Amino acid sequence: MPATKTPKFAPVLCFGLLAACAATEPDPATDPASPQDQFWSALSSHCGKAYAGRLVSNDDVDADFATAEMRMHVSECSDARIAIPFHVATDSGWDRSRTWLITRNDAGGLRLKHDHRHEDGEPDSVTMYGGDTAEEGTGRAQSFPVDEESVALFQREDLSASITNTWSIEVDPAGADNGKFAYQLRRTSEDGAPEDRNFRVEFDLSNAVEAPPPAWGWE
Repeated sequence: MPATKTPKFAPVLCFGLLAACAATEPDPATDPASPQDQFWSALSSHCGKAYAGRLVSNDDVDADFATAEMRMHVSECSDARIAIPFHVATDSGWDRSRTWLITRNDAGGLRLKHDHRHEDGEPDSVTMYGGDTAEEGTGRAQSFPVDEESVALFQREDLSASITNTWSIEVDPAGADNGKFAYQLRRTSEDGAPEDRNFRVEFDLSNAVEAPPPAWGWE
C-alpha cells in the first residue's frame, strides 16, 4: 500500500517466490480451470473465515508494525467480488480502515482495489487505488501493477513515490498443508521509484481465529 494521509500506515506480493510456490500449485492436468479461476476459488474457499498474521518484511518505515497483531477476514465472496478486510492492532486500538477488494475486470482478468475508510466510515482521501493483472499469473499467486487511475490519484495527493507500485496476493486453498495467505506491496528504483519499497504480511491459514468486527464503513 502507498503511504496514505490518514491513517498513517504505508503498507504490494509474490515476486521471485512463484517458483517456490510451485509445489502447491494446482495440477492443470486434473484442474482445467484458468489460473485466475483457480486463484478465485482458492480465495473463496476461505469465505467467512479470519486468520492471524504478521509483518515479515523489514523496511525501516514499517518498524512500528513489526510486532503488531494482524487479522485478515474473507468477509464477502460472490462471483463478482471478494472483500478482505485487513485489521491491525495499534496502541490506541484496532485499525479497521483497510479492505482489499478483488473483482473481475472487463478484459477477463482480475482487479485489486484498496478501500480505505476513516472510523466514521467516510472514505479516506487516498482510497480505491490498485491495479489489474497484466499476466495470467498462477492458481496461487496474482500480481497487480498500478493502474492509470491510481497513478493520477497518487500524483494529486503528493504520493508520487507510489506510481510504480505493484501489489501481489498469494493464497493456498482451504485444507492445504501449511497454508498461507500473503499480501505484498513492492516498488523498486530499477522501475523508476525513488527508492526500493517492500511491505509483506503473511497469515497462517491452518488455524482460523474468531472473525473481527466489520471494517470501518462496512457495518
